[in-house]
Amino acid sequence: MGALTHESLVEYLLEEAYEVAETIETGGGDTELKSELGDVLLQVVLHARLAEERGAFDLDDVARSLSAKMIRRNPHVFRPDGSLQDSFPATVEEIVLTWDAVKKAEKPDRGHAFDGVPAALPALARAQKLLDRAERAGLPAAAAGTNAAGTAVGIPGTEDELGELLFGIAAGARAHGLDAERALRGALRRFQDSHGPTP
Repeated sequence: MGALTHESLVEYLLEEAYEVAETIETGGGDTELKSELGDVLLQVVLHARLAEERGAFDLDDVARSLSAKMIRRNPHVFRPDGSLQDSFPATVEEIVLTWDAVKKAEKPDRGHAFDGVPAALPALARAQKLLDRAERAGLPAAAAGTNAAGTAVGIPGTEDELGELLFGIAAGARAHGLDAERALRGALRRFQDSHGPTP
């Protein structure tokens, strides 16, 4: 194995994160979840250690930064000194609105709802994130049950049925020599272009 670098560790960080998701989604239990979370934490420790070796930051800096960010971005939960508020918002929507407002104030250079959505996300996860951002920003064609062109799409009633439909689409695409992931990435680019900032 080559030298440890942030770049060489990326694939392991992603793999460990997916293993946590799989453990949760398959009901792997607390013992397995604890182990998988430890594997993710190891990746964080390794990245922090590499940064410490080049004099950038260390694990304590990561923890302090996280604590400050959580307090700053969640004024509905924490007071500025880090103690808990006496009462919390009644709904998730209120929390999301507060979170969005604080993030917007922190990053005023992000001028569009799509700014900050990682391009490296798998296409389906990225599609959901972009649609969520579009809906919260009041952009058109973000309503449930519509595609990027605003055309109604029939959606099954359960996640199991939806999974079978998506799997069938991937199988059909493969049978026709098409790449479903690449095709969705293209659709996302067109969606972003059609809803992007005007020059």
